[in-house]
Amino acid sequence: MEVVGLIVTGALAGWIAGTLLRGAGYGLVVNIVIGVVGGIVGGKLLSLLGVVRGGWLIDLATAVVGAMLLLTLLNLARRSG
Repeated sequence: MEVVGLIVTGALAGWIAGTLLRGAGYGLVVNIVIGVVGGIVGGKLLSLLGVVRGGWLIDLATAVVGAMLLLTLLNLARRSG
C-alpha cells in the first residue's frame, strides 16, 4: 500500500512543481518519476538540516520542493546543452 501512496504523492508533487516552474507538467509518468526523486532529494536535504518530517502534507511539500530543485537543474542543463 505504501507504493501506491508513493506514486500518488510523486505524481502530485511532480505535477505541482511542473506547473509552478513552467506552466505545465511533463506528463504522468515523468511527473511521477520527478516527484518521487524530488521527494528523496527533499527528504535528504531536510534530514541534513535536522528537520523532522511527518505527515502526508509535509511529505508532499517536501517532494514538491525537491521536484522543483530537480526541474530547475533539468532546465539549466537543457539551456546549456
